[in-house]
Amino acid sequence: MVDSEVSAKAASAKAGSKVIVITGASDGIGAAAARALTRPGHQLVLVGRSQEKTRRVAAETGAAALTADFASLAQVSTLAQRLLAALPRIDVLVNNAGGIGGSRPSRTEDGHEWTIQVNHLAPFLLTRLLGDRLTAGGGRVVVTASRASTGRHADLDPDLLDDVSGYRPMRAYANAKLANVAFAAELPERLPGVRAVSFHPGLIRSNFAAGSAPVIRTFMRSPARLFMRSPEQGADTLVWLATADEGELVDGAYYIDRKPAPRNPVVDDPEFRRRLWDRTAEAVDPAR
Repeated sequence: MVDSEVSAKAASAKAGSKVIVITGASDGIGAAAARALTRPGHQLVLVGRSQEKTRRVAAETGAAALTADFASLAQVSTLAQRLLAALPRIDVLVNNAGGIGGSRPSRTEDGHEWTIQVNHLAPFLLTRLLGDRLTAGGGRVVVTASRASTGRHADLDPDLLDDVSGYRPMRAYANAKLANVAFAAELPERLPGVRAVSFHPGLIRSNFAAGSAPVIRTFMRSPARLFMRSPEQGADTLVWLATADEGELVDGAYYIDRKPAPRNPVVDDPEFRRRLWDRTAEAVDPAR
């Protein structure tokens, strides 16, 4: 299936502009990044779970809109097929979709723990399916991670991606974000010619944790919101990473406020990254 709107938007890209795909673009920093990236004339394809919200942001920014729920790997595969059919080139893929799970562990239709699939497995699959297109144009992958990846909750075992023993929402989220950082660090070795970086946007005033545990929702709606960053502030590093000259970026690095930042030490272990990549590939393609 060729999406005529997506194709037309991409074809209208001006010289020097980029074709940028942003997931999780219907709200929060994804929507804020879309608004910022539209102004210089980049051609955007926005991906969100809510068709209504994604189309609203797309109409506001002149972007094309597609929908996919990352809790379904089948929908991610269909999304990739539609993007490949419509886009002759993809300059930047922004893996921004994600979320924090509820008080109790839940599994997706694919049988995976919800947090690890939405934050890590689904973006991994999308990137792999778009890999040839990204490689052909020397593309770039930007991954929205979190400082939670460096905290005490982050103790990911690549061999137990779907383990729910001792489940806590923040532990599951921290491990998924650690996987994001390790994925970005490993990606340039797996897709030669493709640049990859991850970043922490800060604590953002948004609907990001709307479906999470009550204690997390309460905190996100508390007076602490006054001290959180706006979506526009959180999107600043994302926009910069998507558009900066190649010489300005450290490939595979983890950024905070446009600067490389210390990441979880386990990410520097090639064996950890290899195991995570292999176990993830097996999870999204059991027949592999």
